[in-house]
Amino acid sequence: MRTQIALEAEQHALVKQKAASLGITMAEYIRRLVDQDLAGGRTGADISAIIGIGCSGGSDIAAEGQAAVSEAVAALRDAR
Repeated sequence: MRTQIALEAEQHALVKQKAASLGITMAEYIRRLVDQDLAGGRTGADISAIIGIGCSGGSDIAAEGQAAVSEAVAALRDAR
C-alpha cells in the first residue's frame, strides 16, 4: 500500500542520510522504524549475547564492564 507523508526539510535530509548510510531506501528505513515502533521498541536482539560478559576469567568486569556492555549493545544494534 502506498502512503504519503510530509517531513520537514531537516527531517528529510537526516532520513535520507541515515538510509544511505545503511545502504537502503528512505522508504525501507521508514518501514523499519514503523515495524520497530509497532513491536513496542523491541529490536528482536537476543539479550543472551551480552549475558556472561566478563566471565572469561581474565577480565575485571568491575573496571571494564561498562565498555564491554556498550560494545555488545553496539554490536547488536549494528547487526540489525
